[in-house]
This record gives sequence, structure tokens and C-alpha cells, in this order.
Amino acid sequence: MAKLNRQRKEHWAPKIVSFLVTMMLFSSVCKAQNEGQYTHFMFNRLSYNPAYAGSSGAISFTLLYNNQWLGLDLQAPVPGVDAGTTPVNYLFSFDMPIRWLHGGVGLIFNSQSIGYHNNTTIDIDYAFRLYWGPGNLAAAVEANLYSFGFNTSNLYGCNDLTGDPGNPISSSGDPSVSGKDLSDFMVDVSTGLYYQVPGVWYASLSVKNLLGSHSDKLNYQNARTIYIMGGYEYQFTFNPSFKLKPSALIKGAGMSVWQAEAALIVDYDNAFWGGLGYRIRDAFTFMAGVNWKWLKVGVAYDLTTSKLGYMKPGRSMGTFEVFLNGSFRIDRPKHKPTVSGNTRLTR
Repeated sequence: MAKLNRQRKEHWAPKIVSFLVTMMLFSSVCKAQNEGQYTHFMFNRLSYNPAYAGSSGAISFTLLYNNQWLGLDLQAPVPGVDAGTTPVNYLFSFDMPIRWLHGGVGLIFNSQSIGYHNNTTIDIDYAFRLYWGPGNLAAAVEANLYSFGFNTSNLYGCNDLTGDPGNPISSSGDPSVSGKDLSDFMVDVSTGLYYQVPGVWYASLSVKNLLGSHSDKLNYQNARTIYIMGGYEYQFTFNPSFKLKPSALIKGAGMSVWQAEAALIVDYDNAFWGGLGYRIRDAFTFMAGVNWKWLKVGVAYDLTTSKLGYMKPGRSMGTFEVFLNGSFRIDRPKHKPTVSGNTRLTR
């Protein structure tokens, strides 16, 4: 009997670890409210604040891919069964100024996979902008459309574990999850303020999920999330080709979970750039990129410093991110001035 109990403990140990990691990932989703975590936050401001829409004065789009906690071992209850994924984000955003609206509009599409969750978000932005002082101030409203999916086909409860190595799991007896893929749709609203002195500094304040919408089917509720962001540009007087661009981001979910990060980028002649950053209790960040005509390409790596990392087998080896940004202006052709001639000849 003692030998059988020991075998059961050894057999259940990896499942307990997998369960704890899955619950941790699930709690991260609840706290972050499906807002992605991006190392290039300074180049992806529209995702944090709808008031950024149209602030560049150009038609702009961004494609971004983020794979978080690479190498983190998520053990499946049964060998060969899908154990879910660590956070993976695909993002597309678009914004442009519109003069007759006195501001700009934006659109964000974000697809995220985390654990057994597959979520899609569409944000529609409108920002009203006015000139104030040396810069301009924008206030915005954003409509948030959330589609949540939860794959329960690979979930098992403790009563489903038999302890038999030859047949470790029986068929799930929970009718609420067995063989079902749960999904739901939610609507929310966000808002923000954005002030900038172009080419010098910017400050951003936004609140996501003002309504705190709730899903009874998934027992899930959006928490209000606050984002405070700012950045500055400093050009060296002895060599104007070099610029220092420090930036910082503070975010809080539900007024109880807070996180802060800061980064410093060095830009050379608006052609090449690189930088370092630190996210408190999470990671050191490394960034590099190149600008070519109207395109900007950047890559980033996060070195995990939390207990998920420490560079041990089965732990996080870091986070990888890559983005592509395109920004271009459409200049309307200027009409030639109308010239009226005088047919009278004077001496």
C-alpha cells in the first residue's frame, strides 16, 4: 500500500505543478484583463491610450508579435495531450488624423492565447484634439469588443485521476466542462487623455474597461485598468545625430495590482536605435531596431528575473517580441494661385 501511495504521489506531482502554473496564468489574465504586455510600449502607445489616435499627423499602422516566457514547461495531465500555451499575442493597430473630425481615429485588433484561453479584442477609437500651449491635447473614447474562448476538453479534476500509471485518467464526470468549448462576448468602454509637444515630450493617462463588464457564463469580470505613460527626447548639442529617449509606464488593474517599467533608447540619425529597460519584479529588457524610409522594425528580448526564470530547465528563458511600424503622410497637391491679368497696357 505504501508503495502504491508513493507511486500515486510521484504520478500526481507533475500534474499538481501543471495545475498551479495554469491557475497562475489564469489569474494573470484576470488581473491584466487581457491587456497584452509589450516591451515596445513607447512605439505602441495606441494600445494603451485611445487619445493617441492621429497624434503623429500621419497614417500609421503597427504589426506586433509577442511570445512570453519561452521555454516554460507546462506539463499536460496525460503525455501527448495539449497543455495549453504561455501568453502569445498578435496585434494589429491603425490610426490616422482626420481634420474635419478635429482629431483622429484608430482601430486595434489583438489576438491572445494563454493557457486554455483564446481571446480576441477589437478596439475602435476616436480622439478629439486641440492646440494648447506649446503642444496639443487630445481626449478620447474607445469602444472595446471582447470575444473570450475557453477550451475545456483537456481539463481534468482530481476525481478523474485514478493513480494507475497504465490508465491515469478516467473520463471527466463534470458535466459543466466535459467536452465543451465555452465562449462569450462582452462590450466595454475606455477613455484617455494625451498631451504632447512633438519631438520633445509626451504624457498619457488612460482608463480601460470603465463599465467593468461581466460574463456569467465564464464567471469573469473586467477590472478597470489605469495606464500612466510618459516620454522625453533629448538631442545632444555636441552631436545632433544622437538622441536619448527615456520613457516609463505604470499600470494598475483593479486598483490593487500595480506594475512599473522604464526604458532608455539611444537613437542615431533617426536610422538606428537600441535600448535597455527594466520591468519591476519581472524582467530586464533589451531592444534594437532600424528605420528605413517610412518603415520602422524592432526586436526585443526580456530576460526573466522573477521565479519563473532563473535560467533553469523547464523555466522561462525570456520573452521575444518583434514589431513593424509603417507611417506615411498623404500630401494633398497645392492648387496654383489664380492669376488675373490686366489687359490694359500702361506706359
